[in-house]
Formats: sequence, structure tokens, C-alpha cells
Amino acid sequence: MFHYTVETSKSIDEAIQALEENLKEEKFGVQWQFHVKDTLKDKGYDLDKAFTILEVCNPKEAQNVLTANQLVGYFLPCKIVVYEDNHGKINIGMPKPTSLIQMVEDESLQEIAIGIEKRLIACIDKTK
Repeated sequence: MFHYTVETSKSIDEAIQALEENLKEEKFGVQWQFHVKDTLKDKGYDLDKAFTILEVCNPKEAQNVLTANQLVGYFLPCKIVVYEDNHGKINIGMPKPTSLIQMVEDESLQEIAIGIEKRLIACIDKTK
């Protein structure tokens, strides 16, 4: 499976706030929050469910992977999504770094991707 997704009992805002705190503990910062529903509404389009994309980055890890292979930059920063699904449940999820890294066909980066993935999953699990 290319993604890791969990359900949370928190509201979207609570989940985002807790996630940001948990990411900081792992030295990941939120570079940007994209509130898709609000942006679409501003452009005249409706999305009936809340959907927020957080772009997160750990500068040291970014330097490591970009030094090894610049194609990895196509996946940076990492994305974590907090959204309301079609059943009214709040979910937190991300594409798995180990799945994405396979696309650059560079085995030397797999270990780095595994480490990053474990840390991000731990942040998501701690948030739920």
C-alpha cells in the first residue's frame, strides 16, 4: 500500500495542532498548510468536506537525500493530509516515503526513507 492512514477522534484543528507538536519532537517543521476547501471556495468551487495538506520537512534529512539524488526533490517536502472522509470521520495520512523513493530507482536511499517513514508514522500514531 502506498499510503499510511489512521482515523482520529480529534477534530481537524485539534489533529493539526497535535500533529505539529509531535512533528517538532522529531525535528520536522510544517512549512505550509494548504486548506483545500477554503482555497476552492475562494475560487468559486465547493468541496463539502474539510481537507488540509501539510507540507513537512526535516532540513537535515532533506539535505541528505538531495545530496544523494536530486530527483528526490520531486517528492519534497513530505505531505501529511488531515481530512474528513465521506463517513464524517477525521483521518490523518501520508504517502509512504518508502513507496515514493522506489520511483527514483536508487537503493542507497531506501534506508533513509525507512527511517523517515518510521518517524512520521510515529508522529501520526501519537496524534490520533
